[in-house]
Amino acid sequence: MRRFFSRRQRYILALISGGKCLICGSKLKAGFHADHIVPFRAKGRTLLSNGQALCERCNLEKGGKYMQLRPWQTEALKKALKWLVEKAEDKHFLINAAPGAGKTIAACTIAKSLYDLGQIDRVVVIAPRVEVVKQWADDFKTVVGRYMGRIVGSVDKIEFDVCATWAAVQSLQDAFQAVCKASRVLVICDEHHHAAVAAAWGSGASGAFSDAKYVVVLTGTPIRSDGKKSIWMAYDDQGSIDQPEEGSYTLSYGEAVDLGYCRPATFHRHEGHFTVDLEDGEKVSVSGQQPATLTPTLKRIPGLQRALDFYRLACTPQFEPNSAIPRVDGYQGTMVEWASAKLSDLRYRMPNAGGLVIAPTIEMAEYMVKLIEKMEGETPIIVHSHMNNLDGKIESFRHIDKRWIVSVAMISEGVDIARLRVLIYLPSALTELAFRQAIGRVVRTAGPDDDTRAYVVMPSFDVLEEFARRVEDEMSPSARKDSGPPKTKKCPVCATEAPLGSRSCEACGYEFPMSPPKFKPCAECGGLNQMSAKSCQHCDAKFGTDFVLTLDEALRAGAIVRGMDVQEEEVKEGEAIAGSLRKLVLASGDEKLLKVIRQLPEESWARLKRMMSEQD
Repeated sequence: MRRFFSRRQRYILALISGGKCLICGSKLKAGFHADHIVPFRAKGRTLLSNGQALCERCNLEKGGKYMQLRPWQTEALKKALKWLVEKAEDKHFLINAAPGAGKTIAACTIAKSLYDLGQIDRVVVIAPRVEVVKQWADDFKTVVGRYMGRIVGSVDKIEFDVCATWAAVQSLQDAFQAVCKASRVLVICDEHHHAAVAAAWGSGASGAFSDAKYVVVLTGTPIRSDGKKSIWMAYDDQGSIDQPEEGSYTLSYGEAVDLGYCRPATFHRHEGHFTVDLEDGEKVSVSGQQPATLTPTLKRIPGLQRALDFYRLACTPQFEPNSAIPRVDGYQGTMVEWASAKLSDLRYRMPNAGGLVIAPTIEMAEYMVKLIEKMEGETPIIVHSHMNNLDGKIESFRHIDKRWIVSVAMISEGVDIARLRVLIYLPSALTELAFRQAIGRVVRTAGPDDDTRAYVVMPSFDVLEEFARRVEDEMSPSARKDSGPPKTKKCPVCATEAPLGSRSCEACGYEFPMSPPKFKPCAECGGLNQMSAKSCQHCDAKFGTDFVLTLDEALRAGAIVRGMDVQEEEVKEGEAIAGSLRKLVLASGDEKLLKVIRQLPEESWARLKRMMSEQD
């Protein structure tokens, strides 16, 4: 059962209420709350008979009354109170639970209990991103019954309890230190891997909150990909968190799947065999299992070996000859084809199921938008750091039934969109931390009636395959088994099962949307074929996994970013400093500097920083 009321259901609820809040009678605003009378967490269904139109304040004040915890959250609460209050041996408690398992609700419940016991005066939450801060404020009000302010660096809203981004903590260390000295403070540290001891965020948090009475640490990925240790926690010789068992609670992804808190994931390793035409009669073959082999002469070409890396080729846009039209039969086109078919199947069981594309660069994200639009006829939503109103775009996608959203580092840790079920994974950083965080975006359950699976479409090569194997190893054999295409479809209004070919629901009369067939052209003869075709119905040419690129195409992206050969470490460092540097330049108002940062890709900023440092 889906969690959110549809646009039409919201309209009907507003019509039933006469445009007024059914509790206080105030006039409803555009963003009014479509509320479950019996809460969704208490197995209340998303039906008109269980819905009511409320203003934001009344809905938030109503929250918490029917809060029904998951068994693991109850166990974590009991364990935390025993460790922090009864034994009082250490002020730190760790919750290491899979993404989507409900860490936020568990931490809010601990906060409420500490308030009820008279152990704390206020709560400070540190979250990784601005959009996550808003989600924390909403959940905190629902569970604890107190409003939570937001400190994000741009627009601050002060309340007694506050949620701040890790970045905001760095510039307000003295303020938070003063708060912790003046009051008994519970600090909730969300996505703890951000807080490396040697990193700016980590040292800031350590200094600002050293006088906090309690610290609850939340993580789904306790080991940072850069090997640095995070603050507040002890570590063993292997670099893993070594918190006493009594002072921690762990729930693995596999356990969360078996308990129904997360959906099981299936990983599609997308094969590809690239032939790069070097335009002088030589050709180089590359695949996930076969690296490029270059002659001594070719090895002398700057950047060529890196450009012919399989993953970089997989992230290289492929266009129709002499045009800017994406190729539907290119590598990314075949990824989208597979993912699109799975998303359509999923929509038989979850009618508003959505797909997420994680792209490595803005250029690649824009390409994927055009490619999906060409293949499906619907333009995806795109979100990246150079856009305005990012929170609004993400929030809009959360509540509508658009199929795809394409992101460059915007939909990651803590961003909850329960209807996401398909992931096309083409990231810039090939780390297990980023991989697991991305999986967490598509495995969140939509409720007790959710019987869907999550699907991850990724390039087939050793690094990503090893990450996938580790996730698969956590799942039980029954969870790893994919039962195949759905045999019936579910009515989104009354949840009645219906044959796949049904045009309407026999129980309530709902008319199922009918998708027109989609076609792809044959590269050999140009004949149109249905997307699912394995060979051309006109000339029998095979739709396979062999792709031909020119040298120019191979050098267009990946190792060469706007003509610059950028190392992976420089990419990561550039992305890390991009936000603060852009903010400083914008604040300066210097038009020449603004022009420079628009021309230089973010991936190159770390190199520029290093070159300038060498001049000192």
